[in-house]
Amino acid sequence: MSRFAFIKATLGPIMRLMFRPRVEGAEHIPGDGPVILAGNHLTFIDSMILPLVCDRQVFFIGKDEYVTGKGFKGRLMAWFFTGVGMIPVDRDGGRGGVAALMTGRRILEEGRMFGIYPEGTRSPDGRLYRGRTGIARLTLMTGAPVVPFAMIGTDKIQPGGAGLPRPRRVTVRFGEAMEFSRYEGMDRDRYVLRAVTDSVMAEVMRLSGQEYVDMYATKAKEAA
Repeated sequence: MSRFAFIKATLGPIMRLMFRPRVEGAEHIPGDGPVILAGNHLTFIDSMILPLVCDRQVFFIGKDEYVTGKGFKGRLMAWFFTGVGMIPVDRDGGRGGVAALMTGRRILEEGRMFGIYPEGTRSPDGRLYRGRTGIARLTLMTGAPVVPFAMIGTDKIQPGGAGLPRPRRVTVRFGEAMEFSRYEGMDRDRYVLRAVTDSVMAEVMRLSGQEYVDMYATKAKEAA
């Protein structure tokens, strides 16, 4: 049994009991081949719930600090996150974004499923912020379809992304797969990248019901 299967078998029932996740639209996720899951990001626990509600393993980029913690808690977090599919990347500095993009491309070219939060960071206030164009580059470089998703209610489980999670029902809603083959070979055209990204974010907004803010979440955090 793989570590991913073990984690789903052992922690899955506990999390289902605590959060009673309602999963909608899971049939939109292709059963095989490269797939990009792109959704909103409300709180830290999103990255724990998403892998456990998908039949296929989701690989995703995470801060390397999640696997470098000290003591029992640090080792447990590292064991969990690397087990469910997190790939630690140092995202600070100019090379962080490139490393994340290349990692996502490698996963997709291996025919696997890659999860990404196009906002680039957690929403500071529960609204949906402008997506970064890495999602568009990935789908255009690899030809992988994009399945948009929405996490609903996770911000009520862990307000502010800190403290112990509160038992509460959440919903994970998946939309129909989106494909952008009409833009093949245009992964360096910034207007195409923005158009593709905005179309994905429009679907995420529709699925989540969030208010949309046409600015980057990082800028909103800096201005707060």
